[in-house]
Amino acid sequence: MTETIYALATASGRAGVAMVRLSGPDAAAALRDLVGSLPPPRQARHARFRDPDSGEVLDDGIALYFAAPASMTGEDVVELQLHGSRAVLAAAFALLARRPGFRLAEPGEFTKRAFLNGKLDLTAAEAIADLVEAETAAQRRQAMRQLQGEFGRRCEEWRARLIGAQARLEAEIDFPEESLPAEQWAAARREAAALRGEIANELADDRRGERLRDGVSVAILGPPNAGKSSLMNALARRDVAITSHIAGTTRDVIEVALDLGGFPVVLADTAGLRDSADSIEEEGIRRARARAASADLKLVVLDATKPEEAATVRELIDERTIIVVNKIDLVQETPAAWADPLGAAAALYCSATSGQGIGALIARLGAAVEESLGTGTAPLVTRTRHRAALENCVAALDRFAAAALPELAAEDLRGAARALGHITGRVDVEDMLDALFREFCIGK
Repeated sequence: MTETIYALATASGRAGVAMVRLSGPDAAAALRDLVGSLPPPRQARHARFRDPDSGEVLDDGIALYFAAPASMTGEDVVELQLHGSRAVLAAAFALLARRPGFRLAEPGEFTKRAFLNGKLDLTAAEAIADLVEAETAAQRRQAMRQLQGEFGRRCEEWRARLIGAQARLEAEIDFPEESLPAEQWAAARREAAALRGEIANELADDRRGERLRDGVSVAILGPPNAGKSSLMNALARRDVAITSHIAGTTRDVIEVALDLGGFPVVLADTAGLRDSADSIEEEGIRRARARAASADLKLVVLDATKPEEAATVRELIDERTIIVVNKIDLVQETPAAWADPLGAAAALYCSATSGQGIGALIARLGAAVEESLGTGTAPLVTRTRHRAALENCVAALDRFAAAALPELAAEDLRGAARALGHITGRVDVEDMLDALFREFCIGK
């Protein structure tokens, strides 16, 4: 980190204001050359930015200086608030590129430097990425909870308790002539058992955190020409899928992300389910059935003019299913008993073409999504990486419970603590850092 990095920290393209961020040992010197003198730390100052070689005024804006270590990265940080034109930004970047030891930042490098300088742990760094990517209110709230350090603090508390239990066993190994009192063994085992229970409880959350972060998956299923693609377009409020009266138009899974009452949903339109001799359509049907098996929720769509097709979707009906009877505008009377023969909750009647009943469907689907994510305590685990580390910790604690020798027991506790350290970045994480921070946008 001997180089000074810089990047555009706002969206690219023409804008009223654009912010260029610098971090590194020469950031303050660059600001001094651009505006004549350093503003007081953490105070915004109006400034004219000049080319230090020619004296030409490049722009009129705001300069901010954050002195190390009281900055986001722990280094000297400078923020230049400029007019967001391509010409202004091109001139500013050209000046910075000419300075020795300066280079463009890589994706996530500002946050990576903050982590390496001890300003935040890995869970908070990941929360920054999740907050930038958040598209719904629920995702924003979850990212903010993690950014405030709730999960990181819990992991460090667990780790400290494991190290305390490990210390009791290390005494037996270091001083074998002084036999470890039975109560010390018992205390270590009680602590490990209590920790295992707490961690297992967090793991038994039905992956709510990951599903909230990635979006609840909802598959639209049913016979050909039931209006699945039209229904998807109605829910998305735009033409996402091609619609046609020709059966078999949809042959692959088509996805669209929605914000449904503040919750993220990934809606998937699938091929119509029927027997087909067309190899391409057959593959589409196989993918539709696979999506049905993996989806969090299913919308099974039926054609109101073809009640006989209800029996063809019976195998799809379970507690994750909402039955939708579409094309209700094409029949004289509402079909009386779609739900009973399918053994599911009452069907919803709508018309994707006229919009009749779509509001009720959105409300029903939104309630089902909220219920699937749970209304209890907010989940701590939000990434597959977190879950894998906690599962490794539980496995190590299970080995500890069966260990007879103090050497083996201490090693198992050490492994459990190491697994927790991987979550916050306290131990052995160098190999994952580059891959993790590549997920970030440049300038963050």
